[in-house]
Amino acid sequence: MVTELGHFALILAFAVACVQALVPMVGAHKRWPGWMAVAEPAATAQFLLVLLSFAALMHAFIVSDFSLKLVVENSHSAKPLIYKISGVWGNHEGSMLLWVLILSLFGALAAWFGGNLPPTLRARVLGVQAMVGVAFYAFILFTSNPFLRMAVPPFDGQDLNPLLQDPGLAFHPPFLYLGYVGLSICFSFAVAALIEGRVDAAWGRWVRPWTLLSWTFLTVGIALGSWWAYYELGWGGFWFWDPVENASFMPWLLAAALLHSAIVVEKREALKSWTILLAILAFGFSLIGTFIVRSGVLTSVHAFATDPERGVFILGILVVFTGGALTLFAARASSMQAKGVFGIVSRESALVVNNILLAVACFVVFTGTLWPLVAEMLFDRKLSVGAPFFNMAFTPFMVILGLVLPFGAMLGWKRGKLGRAMRQLAPALIVALAIAGFFWTVQSGRSLLGPVGMFLGAWLVGGAITDILGRIGRKREFGRLLRLPRADWGKTISHAGLGVCMAGIAGLMAWQEEDIRVAQVNEPFTVGAYEMELLGVERVQGPNYFSTMGEVAVRQNGEEIAHLYPEKRNYPVAKMPTTEAAIDGRFLRDIYVVIGDAQDSGGWSMRVYIKPLANWIWGGAILMALGGLLSLSDRRFRVAAGARKAAQAKQAKGVPAE
Repeated sequence: MVTELGHFALILAFAVACVQALVPMVGAHKRWPGWMAVAEPAATAQFLLVLLSFAALMHAFIVSDFSLKLVVENSHSAKPLIYKISGVWGNHEGSMLLWVLILSLFGALAAWFGGNLPPTLRARVLGVQAMVGVAFYAFILFTSNPFLRMAVPPFDGQDLNPLLQDPGLAFHPPFLYLGYVGLSICFSFAVAALIEGRVDAAWGRWVRPWTLLSWTFLTVGIALGSWWAYYELGWGGFWFWDPVENASFMPWLLAAALLHSAIVVEKREALKSWTILLAILAFGFSLIGTFIVRSGVLTSVHAFATDPERGVFILGILVVFTGGALTLFAARASSMQAKGVFGIVSRESALVVNNILLAVACFVVFTGTLWPLVAEMLFDRKLSVGAPFFNMAFTPFMVILGLVLPFGAMLGWKRGKLGRAMRQLAPALIVALAIAGFFWTVQSGRSLLGPVGMFLGAWLVGGAITDILGRIGRKREFGRLLRLPRADWGKTISHAGLGVCMAGIAGLMAWQEEDIRVAQVNEPFTVGAYEMELLGVERVQGPNYFSTMGEVAVRQNGEEIAHLYPEKRNYPVAKMPTTEAAIDGRFLRDIYVVIGDAQDSGGWSMRVYIKPLANWIWGGAILMALGGLLSLSDRRFRVAAGARKAAQAKQAKGVPAE
């Protein structure tokens, strides 16, 4: 009964989305207030119906309802509760239901908190959001229905992919979806503005919080996925340039560019066309990511589905919405004339450089991701584009971005003074150069990667501190720091977080040590500055797996500092092994141990890594996300806060509000 209720709620949400996509748009065109007013209750009703549908599917997983095909294929009665819940979105159909749930959530949020938007713009934003929803409801109901029944229910299920039975994967997809599905509301704002033919400072102020919210969630989602890959897959890396990893990273780059570009629209009413284009492309790349994950055109450990029919459907959605929006953009481009002018040396110009670097970096990732597919289709050649290409082609843009960013933050609007910014940043530059020189000296002539990364990290952190300290004035009134807007603090923390992340990546890649051997029980061996000893191996039974668990003692200078317990698990239902790395994480390094199979000659295969600054990567990502949340809490950036002031000003002058 609960399952049928969820299925019915999903169909009803589809019907409500159809009404929301049509009636408010007609009302906005005809200026009919009653028709436009349909959008808000429809958005709320749509969200509640999808939430009910999602809750029904979750109930089926929790109670192990094996009459439902999706539960049979992705769950098991012996599976821990947290993985029964995460199993709801650990598959294609369930993840798509989560997709539309978040899509409807952002539409409902726009309805709830967009009361001060002009009525026609609000109606069109919610109408466009519902159009996207209609397409994905149709996709789910006609090709990916999560509520299909089994004719003969089995006694038990086939279990969830063991790689997904991990706390990191329980939280990674929801945050990731909140990020790149959240970009749909930015897309809706862009298309609604194109239909109205008006993009101004108020529009830039309205779209910024949504972009910031999506970018923050996407940052957290990508960081969680990277952390999961680091400790779960057992290969010791944090980023593999896998097609699905790239699918989430490309919208992140464009969302970062959109966030900075919207600042220029808000402050100077410039870069209007570029900002609209970025809003379209950011969501367009989210759809490209959905296509990559679910079409089977590219292989990946993260892929959900390989059904060509589903891939064609998603490709159609991509073409209709992205192509339609770009066509509308071309038709309306002449109406988005920039009002603000600015000099070559100005904060606006620095933000333009920021945008170009991020957009080109995204294009590089896009090219590397799809080139194997293009080569096979056009030249009948099977190619593999891996980390060497991406590291070589992508890294220079990030280095330049890191160099430019502190200068851009210090320059004034309209016309800045480069000499003044350089004088202010001189202490940060000296410290960064000293740190780079120190690491160059102590690393015994290795590559430049480590020192350059340390320089960029220190330069970005120092630049962020210099920027915030510059707000205290010449009289050094430190009390002013407590009165600064939260957005200023958010920017400082996010930029510093980027510096910490860059330093962590460079340190890990430049100075990592690796040891692969057959380890004998009670025979110590040395890796770097540490002595390792395999004390023993035992068989352990988990709730739904069997494990080979080793015990490894770690010593430094003769003193025992850690006991690590690496595992190799085998899931009998799924008939699939997994590797569970054991990690001793410290501020300046990780000791990473993986145990393999028993060897015929005695002993166990074992890999040990010493990873300097590994935790700085995720620490920097956390700082970036915290900066985003802090900026979002600034009252100036709440949705339509500027519109409220504008409406009050009009009323004070006797001008009727729109």
